[in-house]
Amino acid sequence: MSLAGKIAVVTGAAMGIGKAITEILLQNGAKVALLDVNQTAGKNLTEALEKQYGRDRVLFLNCNVELEEQLKAAFQKTVETLGGIDILCNNAGIMNETKWEETVSVNLVGVIRGTYLALEHMSKLSGGRGGVIVSTASIAGIGPLLSCPVYTATKHGVVGFTRAMAAVSTASGYGVRVNVLCPGFVQTELLASGTTKLGQYSHLADRIQLLIEKTGILTVSEVAESFLELVTDETKNGEALLLFPKRKQYVTFPALL
Repeated sequence: MSLAGKIAVVTGAAMGIGKAITEILLQNGAKVALLDVNQTAGKNLTEALEKQYGRDRVLFLNCNVELEEQLKAAFQKTVETLGGIDILCNNAGIMNETKWEETVSVNLVGVIRGTYLALEHMSKLSGGRGGVIVSTASIAGIGPLLSCPVYTATKHGVVGFTRAMAAVSTASGYGVRVNVLCPGFVQTELLASGTTKLGQYSHLADRIQLLIEKTGILTVSEVAESFLELVTDETKNGEALLLFPKRKQYVTFPALL
């Protein structure tokens, strides 16, 4: 799948993994709508990207994935301004065990909401062109991180939802592939501030540090490269790609039947 002329929406696009994904999409010829709650960071990044890639290829929309009307309006604005939606990256996410309801709302409900709203524009059953949806989960979506059980639950949910929606799309003829990226620890603000938001599990922070030392830390560019693989390889659907520094693997799940 060539990205030239494709139209992408990236949530949580202003910083970290979302920023790197936005940049790699633009580098490969796509147009990108950047959605983020951080208006200052989003506008600053958009201005820089406009100078490099042109104003017609970049659109910033201040948007909270917890608010359905905002997200719905952002998708509609993307369609009206850029000409449709071919790619969605559900990337917005937080890790805060002290505000676990918000963590569930952003990490899991936000992914479900974003996917359903995007399919209204992307599904061939509703007049869309088809395309691909990739959500950002985590190694916590494959195995538990004992210091953050709610974060773990949300990322397991994203993996399960992705696999189910990939099967639904195939069975129903949506024409949309659905995959999930499961990176290990990534050098982002979430990692830097994560140990301060463990709440009642803060006494287990050293366990996370040991895991970080064992697995290493990814750069956002490494994550973006794997995202690109899931988007461009048209054989990938319902895949969970587990990513560590210098090592990645597609996860094999047991068959139900």
